[in-house]
Amino acid sequence: MNRTKLGVLAFVAMAACAPFVSHAEKTVPLVVPDEASIPTGPVGDAVRRGKQLLTDTHKQLPKNVGNGLNCTNCHLNGGTTAYASPWVGLSGAFPEYRSRSGKLISLQERVNDCFQRSMNGKPLAFDSAEMNAIMAYMKWLSSGVPVGTNVTGRGFEKIDTALVPNREHGKAVYAAQCASCHGADGQGMKNPQGGYVFPPVWGKDSFNIGAGMARMYTAAAFVKHNMPLGQGGTLSAQDALDVSAYFTAQPRPDYAARANDWPKGDKPKDAR
Repeated sequence: MNRTKLGVLAFVAMAACAPFVSHAEKTVPLVVPDEASIPTGPVGDAVRRGKQLLTDTHKQLPKNVGNGLNCTNCHLNGGTTAYASPWVGLSGAFPEYRSRSGKLISLQERVNDCFQRSMNGKPLAFDSAEMNAIMAYMKWLSSGVPVGTNVTGRGFEKIDTALVPNREHGKAVYAAQCASCHGADGQGMKNPQGGYVFPPVWGKDSFNIGAGMARMYTAAAFVKHNMPLGQGGTLSAQDALDVSAYFTAQPRPDYAARANDWPKGDKPKDAR
């Protein structure tokens, strides 16, 4: 298959950055606002700056990103794609309880969770211009979404955790479906101008072991719906799980603070 079809196994980030679909009382359609609706003046400037920070993260925030990834490697198309952990509607969904944290957390805390895990980096100051710009972009994306509701396609689609992974088969799926973009060694395809055309899925420039994407069922849910890029849904759930079990088991940076995850004892079976 060609590179255009294979696309970005853009999981990073994220994942850490990516909750599964939540069960709010009401779900509303995912509607992306027209960019013509971005206001003029300081607020509009912040919205545009927030989008830039999230799409060119490793270059724009080198002190906070410890690998070669951008936030939009997982949150596809500027955080507007259903079942690719979209940011649409998030402003009205937080604060939200997170079992991994064992407490209610703010949207700023959620963003910083991604920076420390998916980006293998450092958190932003809550009152920084950069965090405010990110919040402005997410608020604009959430225009018209009622507070306390979820948009259709929030997070990732669920995948049956009763499925049993086969890593050897996953290695073969990776070679056939992923390696031409992400490399036989999982190190991605570098952009001569800096960063990556296709991100690494393991190794020092990938997400760390504490990221959501380091969990094979979480990664499989992303892969099943979104990969190969432009052909989401063509892999079976078993193939998506097998290939995810293969690449999540490869070497990647550690995250010591994961020892504090799931303090109430509800740790998922695929958590590292």
